[in-house]
Amino acid sequence: MRTLVVTEGGRGLAVESWGPEDGYPILYLHGMPGSRRGPRPLVNHLHNSGLRLIAYDRPGYGGSGRLEGRSVSHAAADVASIADALGLEKFSVMGRSGGGPHAMACAALLPERVENVAVLVSLAPFDVDPAELDWFAGMTQSNIHAFTLAAEDHGSLHEELLQRHSALNSDPQQMIRSLVPEMSPGDRRIVWETGVRRMLVQNFDAAFDPEEADTDVRDHGLQGWFDDVVSLVKPWGFQVSDIEVPALLWHGELDTFSPIDHFYWLADHLKNATTMLALNTAHFGAIPAMPRILRWLANTANRAGAVSGR
Repeated sequence: MRTLVVTEGGRGLAVESWGPEDGYPILYLHGMPGSRRGPRPLVNHLHNSGLRLIAYDRPGYGGSGRLEGRSVSHAAADVASIADALGLEKFSVMGRSGGGPHAMACAALLPERVENVAVLVSLAPFDVDPAELDWFAGMTQSNIHAFTLAAEDHGSLHEELLQRHSALNSDPQQMIRSLVPEMSPGDRRIVWETGVRRMLVQNFDAAFDPEEADTDVRDHGLQGWFDDVVSLVKPWGFQVSDIEVPALLWHGELDTFSPIDHFYWLADHLKNATTMLALNTAHFGAIPAMPRILRWLANTANRAGAVSGR
């Protein structure tokens, strides 16, 4: 069931959860483009593990109102609003792909509430020292093109995303097919597995379906996608080195959507990081890894709570 949480500024955020209501809460930040219906572990796993997974549509996607000009750091206030509405004092956060920077924002800016963070196949900040990271090295041409336009030509970026948005509205599977030529063989096997493919289609369908939105804007969903891409090449509004809570950094060595050098940069700058580098695995390998990652979050939070007497 979708729940609408209203932020302090009056925007609506579409929220959905799976697993037991009294389970350990983990806020999930979806990929780009995406929605609260993005790939996730089976409900049976969540119940058996005592985990409550909570996801929401970032502003401009699905059932969430747009926040024009947003930075990555906006996610912290939105997640705090959701946690308040659900009566959650403390929780963990997990972000996959484009959700990784947003999860790190929550960890950096809500240190009294976020117990720990999992960052899966994430990009590093765009404005890092080029001597430390060649940001585009090893990246797919489609991502290089989109992020270059985001940094230099917003009008052209909007036009390109508008064309892809129109195709997605008529056939949500078109997004998957468009990515396949740039995928590793391992990613293709994962994405074409029936259950994963079904979740990806639901993910894109919910992100761009005009009936999801509480607005009459016809390109709703496109707005979220555009704002996501632009936000990732702007200053994020926090420093990765500000994150003090335990962090799990997961990456596939063959990833070309978020190249492995981004993983190494993040590993060097996160102060309290546990790293997991999956060999012979790429970007979508993060999906089958989620159950293990969720258990790490819950177990690490429980250990910290026992030490502090929580």
